[in-house]
Amino acid sequence: MNGGSKVLIDLLKGWPNPALLPVAQIKAASAAALSNPGVSLPGLEYGPDAGYGPLRECIAHWLTQFYQPLDPIATERICITGGASQNLACILQVFSDSIFTRNVWMVSPTYYLACRIFEDSGFHGRLRSVPEDEEGLDIEYLKKELRKSEERAEAEGNTKPTLKPPRPWSKIYRHLIYAVPTFANPSSVTMSLQRRQQLVRVAREYDACIITDDVYDLLQWPVNATAAQSSIEHARLPRIVDIDRDLDGGPERNGAEGFGNAVSNGSFSKIAGPGCRTGWAESTPRFAWGISQVGSSRSGGAPSQLTATFMANLLKSGDLESHIFQTLQPSYSRRYQSMISAIEKYLIPLGVTLPQTSRDVVGGYFIWLSLPAPLEAEEVAVCAKEYENLIIAPGPIFAVYGDDQAVDLDRKVRVCFSWEEEDFLAEGIQRLSQVIRRMQRDYGKSEQTTARPPGQSSFLVEEHH
Repeated sequence: MNGGSKVLIDLLKGWPNPALLPVAQIKAASAAALSNPGVSLPGLEYGPDAGYGPLRECIAHWLTQFYQPLDPIATERICITGGASQNLACILQVFSDSIFTRNVWMVSPTYYLACRIFEDSGFHGRLRSVPEDEEGLDIEYLKKELRKSEERAEAEGNTKPTLKPPRPWSKIYRHLIYAVPTFANPSSVTMSLQRRQQLVRVAREYDACIITDDVYDLLQWPVNATAAQSSIEHARLPRIVDIDRDLDGGPERNGAEGFGNAVSNGSFSKIAGPGCRTGWAESTPRFAWGISQVGSSRSGGAPSQLTATFMANLLKSGDLESHIFQTLQPSYSRRYQSMISAIEKYLIPLGVTLPQTSRDVVGGYFIWLSLPAPLEAEEVAVCAKEYENLIIAPGPIFAVYGDDQAVDLDRKVRVCFSWEEEDFLAEGIQRLSQVIRRMQRDYGKSEQTTARPPGQSSFLVEEHH
């Protein structure tokens, strides 16, 4: 059957469904800001380096309530940003040197559009894959490869920053590590507490900065569909930046420089709307100050200054928290349950498998599927569009640029439950099962396949943090 006769179902797009955007709440927050000259006039100016002060204070209080760290989060640890992706570029401008900084280590599969940001900062050819297991990033593999990287740097005489001079707000790290530790995009895996602690210790040993996109943390719910509560108001695990703050004396321990070894990238994109273009970074006060001193902000002013006044009102009123706990978490829980039930009914019997099946809390936007041999994700994705008018994300697009052979993603598929209409999620999975069943039947008749040439994926679409 020609898939064009069926309504399109898009399980690739990683955006929030329009019905889940808090339009009325943002309208009220913006009206309140613009009608108050004490808020609107500063909002229309350049703003302080670290961003709109009231929003920094609100975020510090809000994150303290959600993550419940050992000590309250100080405002000085927060810097307002233009969102997680924009801030990743700013971090690289201040804290890396594309010669002295040996490599960027990325959990693979990775959020692939981050690769472009790293390459834009001069790291083409030096992005490295780190495999992921049931606990998250493979620490032993990372340690082994870090040692090799250091040996090469020593042999080449690469012992001090080359391109950037010493500056009081900056530290140039030898390595960068990029991860999405909670409900990762694309794998949906959550890194264990032990693995997070190990990663911080490794980062300290090898002078690495861990950059985490913590953009899905608030989108969590019980895996059990019959649970009495469909929302969860506190984080189950500390962030890596929280661990770095407290572990073994933290960034102020003897011999440390005060910058720390971790920065948390936060964003309102998943909980308010991507168009807000507003986020925050949290790290040590010294690191947060460094981000605020990036040239583009010193010249252009605080990122998202006007929108920051709206976001501050949204937090002060409690409207954002209500939206997260009363709308987003229950809605995404229903969407997840609809999709996972269909996966269990239609895909598991065909040999498809899932990661971390013993979790009691799940979240984020995505579900990561492993296809049975000999199926390959690229071919499945092509057939899904051709025969079922279904769009899915084949695993190879989530490979680290330039190191795509390090981790085998050929039989992986990502499906997203955040964008498509809720009523179509189960049907999308059922269509996928029809494709897999058809291909398995065809493989049974013939071992001949039509492989897509390497690097020829037609699925590199834009999605954003």
